[in-house]
Amino acid sequence: MTTKENVFNVLNQSKGTVVSGEKLAENCNVSRAAIWKAVKSLREEGFCIEGSTNGGYVYNGESDVLTADALKAFLVSSYPNLSSATVECFKTIDSTLSHAKRLLADGDRLKLDNHIIVAETQTQGRGRLGRTFCSPEKTGIYLTVIHIPKDHNADPAKITAFAAVAVKRVIQRLYNVEPKIKWINDIFLNGKKIVGILTEGFINFETSAIDAASIGIGINITGGSSQFPEDVAKVAGSILENEKPPVSRCQFAAEVAGEVLSIFGEDPKAVMQEYKAASFLIGTTVQVHPIIDDAKSVYEAKAIDIDDNAGLVVELKDGTKKTLCSGEVSLHKD
Repeated sequence: MTTKENVFNVLNQSKGTVVSGEKLAENCNVSRAAIWKAVKSLREEGFCIEGSTNGGYVYNGESDVLTADALKAFLVSSYPNLSSATVECFKTIDSTLSHAKRLLADGDRLKLDNHIIVAETQTQGRGRLGRTFCSPEKTGIYLTVIHIPKDHNADPAKITAFAAVAVKRVIQRLYNVEPKIKWINDIFLNGKKIVGILTEGFINFETSAIDAASIGIGINITGGSSQFPEDVAKVAGSILENEKPPVSRCQFAAEVAGEVLSIFGEDPKAVMQEYKAASFLIGTTVQVHPIIDDAKSVYEAKAIDIDDNAGLVVELKDGTKKTLCSGEVSLHKD
């Protein structure tokens, strides 16, 4: 970690308590001048770090600033195994997922493993099936993580399911709520969509294996439905309405990225059981849209299971069972 990351990490762990410059220098193994320079840089980025009369510093944790250094410090604090992860942070970007695609097309994919891209807002946020993901400033986080699967036969649908479980865990842990998952890539709370996940796999044409996966995640934290256009507000909401979040967006983004990147090392069957347990579709009657925007192809079925490959098992009216690996389902007739 850089000196700035180390300083922030120590101050954040001692949140609200004065830490002397001497102790910071000792912990970071640098000079007092280097500590002063790091603190000055953090203040310029918007962090409220106050100086005390005895030459110490205190961080009250109230700043809600997204920076690469702070996010990396939060990440390593909670997930020490990801100390080699790299972070990019943007005030505005077309799409974090599109940026990841450009990086993977132009660079060494192996070096991009565990790369995290975060933005305050997106001008062309992307959802599934060519849709737009609305990305208001200051009310959510929009990030993409790049994962190089050890199993190159990994299925993007399964990667999406694992990411959904990871995001659900973090929301549940930090906000003390019980979000649910709608197959395959949405997380809901109180009947409204609060998270969208889109995974893109990069295929090696010689081996037909996945060389890399970009996992785009958009999370609505505050503001409720009022922040969205009328058509989006019918289905989209946020974790909170206007309450103050319990953690900064920077810490939240770090926790989400860390959990997503870590979950791929867990027992796949256990993760899929967790995914299935969080689903609110099982047992309900759904409208299946095998071909998007083709009303004639829509049919009704009962969702009865989710298999170990994240396929949705449905039962038709005649008792026939099908496993859906693509397409879309809804709970109501359009």
